[in-house]
Amino acid sequence: MKIDTGRPVSMGPNGMVTSPHTLASQAGADVLRAGGSAVDAAIATSAVLSVIYPHMTSLGGDAFWLIHDANTGAVRYLDGGGRAAASASIDSFSKHGLTEIPFRGILPATLTTPGAVASWDQAHRAYGRLPLSRNLESAIGYARNGFPVTARLAGWIEQVQSDLQPHAQTMAIFMPDGRPPKPGSKLTNADLANTLGAIAAGGADGFYRGEVGRALAQFSADQGGFFTAADLAAQSARWGEPLKGQYRDLLLYETPAPTQGFTVLEMLNLLEPFELHKREFQSADMVHLMVQSKQLAYHDRDNYLGDPAFVKVPMDRLISKAYADQRRAIIDPLRALPWDKVPSYGSLSGDTVFIAVVDAQGNAVSLIQSLYGVFGSAVVAGRTGVVLQNRGAYFSLDPAHPNRLEPGKTPLHTLIASIGFRNDKLWSVIGCMGADGQPQIHLQTYINLIDFGLDIQQALESPRWLSGRFGLGEPRDTLHIEARFPKATIDALEQRGHIVDRWDNWNELAGHAHGIVIDPQSGMRLGGSDPRSDGAAIGY
Repeated sequence: MKIDTGRPVSMGPNGMVTSPHTLASQAGADVLRAGGSAVDAAIATSAVLSVIYPHMTSLGGDAFWLIHDANTGAVRYLDGGGRAAASASIDSFSKHGLTEIPFRGILPATLTTPGAVASWDQAHRAYGRLPLSRNLESAIGYARNGFPVTARLAGWIEQVQSDLQPHAQTMAIFMPDGRPPKPGSKLTNADLANTLGAIAAGGADGFYRGEVGRALAQFSADQGGFFTAADLAAQSARWGEPLKGQYRDLLLYETPAPTQGFTVLEMLNLLEPFELHKREFQSADMVHLMVQSKQLAYHDRDNYLGDPAFVKVPMDRLISKAYADQRRAIIDPLRALPWDKVPSYGSLSGDTVFIAVVDAQGNAVSLIQSLYGVFGSAVVAGRTGVVLQNRGAYFSLDPAHPNRLEPGKTPLHTLIASIGFRNDKLWSVIGCMGADGQPQIHLQTYINLIDFGLDIQQALESPRWLSGRFGLGEPRDTLHIEARFPKATIDALEQRGHIVDRWDNWNELAGHAHGIVIDPQSGMRLGGSDPRSDGAAIGY
């Protein structure tokens, strides 16, 4: 899809919400105006996205939060990752004759329990000011009365329709006429409205237990899935400590294991001595060094990262300046590193939503929520209206791997969120979608802001690159790059040995990034939204 943009940074003296869909951002802003907290607004935004952006998120997915409490100055981490069912094991897939976890269908759909709703409930208990029912009003209305089909949603339904077609309930909601809907048409999901109503009345219990929980468990049993009523009842969100690191004058918080947030801090550590701010913006040197730092950090991710409740992750070492000093010696300033020297095995394919909120009191939320693939598993759980994720497909079936499948375990997550401080003051709330692309987009956005002085909207709109592959058959070290980079930069990268995929000027596969920056003098909330999405930054 061609994207033409000239949008300015959004400004709001009191509060700001940004997300990948305008209506979702509006729902969050309405909650702020009604006296809600940043957490209330984030839940409202997330719930609406779960209805109107169903290809990228759902109540059936997972969520991870960073929450800044303005009263204490603390940044708290909330883990809303779903856990593998008690019956899930490597042997359970061997018995199916499978050597890897399928990407679609009932097996990945029920391999892990949905974690997002438990995190909504936990965050609301700690920081909510409005009733949960008020926060879910807009989402319930769109589900029951209908929501617009954007060109982007229509295009994704058409692209993956062969994955949706085997599932009757999925088809009934997203292709009710047996074919992809047209842009500007309307879809409804009355079953999801009822499920949201149960959450509004009973919180997490209204989803994991009671009528909805029984329906989810029965669906899994009827279809030969994994999770049971006991697995659903055991799901909870967990508070923890975020990671933090320093890049120049930026103190940056990222989500910890089992997410890949540490890679952003490692990449910044690797790059800091190269003094990118003294190099030419969008030059071959700038991109080349960032790509090589990505290769090193992702190699470490694939060697060490897993659920810290099951494996020991040497996190303090991985995010230390001393470790970066050791690893930096591998970087070649003149030639692309061969993939087999520092291999990594992830994929750039994956769909996610990011929500940033800052309220009038200075509280902030950085929330990332996802189904993993487009429409997740492609499975809607019976009459719940809930699209189930396929995040469990990210588990390894290699018994020696730190991310190996085990009962009760959370898989390695590509989902990450960030909050930044400058001069001891809240400064940034930034995140994006894009699976393995997420740390790379965090990196590019912060480099644009810190080293080159762009505003948040300019930083998000700047041409983007992603290193890695989207599908089988593509070299794992392909460098995808938007054509708005100078031609001389792209040509020079190719000459240095990078396998270059020349994108058009704008490419949605480069990810949807969103963010809020706070002006240190005026306190103005400055919001940015990625034109590669259907989103908007809305303040008041």
